Amino acid sequence: MTIILTPLDIPDVILIRTTRHVDERGYFTETYRKSAYADIPHEFIQDNFVHSKYRVLRGLHLQLHPKAQGKLVRVVQGEIFDIAVDLRSNSNTFGDWVGIKMHSDEAVQLWIPPGFAHGYMVLSEEGADVAYKVTQEYNPHLEVGLRWSDPEIGISWPIPDPIVSDRDQRLPTLTESGFGRDPSNTRPEATS
Repeated sequence: MTIILTPLDIPDVILIRTTRHVDERGYFTETYRKSAYADIPHEFIQDNFVHSKYRVLRGLHLQLHPKAQGKLVRVVQGEIFDIAVDLRSNSNTFGDWVGIKMHSDEAVQLWIPPGFAHGYMVLSEEGADVAYKVTQEYNPHLEVGLRWSDPEIGISWPIPDPIVSDRDQRLPTLTESGFGRDPSNTRPEATS
């Protein structure tokens, strides 16, 4: 398995291109082999699969320390706009975001380290299936999030009128959340 790692504008968020073998029958690709991902020093312990309809926006979610999750995201079917917001208090890019369109026709994955809020919007009319590996098991007591439309973060979503759950609509803004550089705040500690 050959992979190519490309850091995005926030360098700890990495686009991963894998090898796809194509012939008249279709294609074959490995989606994960531990030895090929040695440059991403995390063990994955849970797999998640989500189907969402066109215009659905999920996020922005994260899990706090000591169960902060790193995520390895891929699109199984359809197209999404995937977002990561840096909430690591010691980071030079705290509060910044990076986004990328991902399509199932491409052999790509996105590595989002612990300490980032994550979300995505479905761009394909047929909906999208998204699979991702995480580095910690889900813990509902440590799950938090940020409002997808927070002007302080200023994400440029490609569809202006997404479908967002009531829960995600009620998430706090970055200022309301208490995340920040103050060490006394509860925040998503991360080592990446």
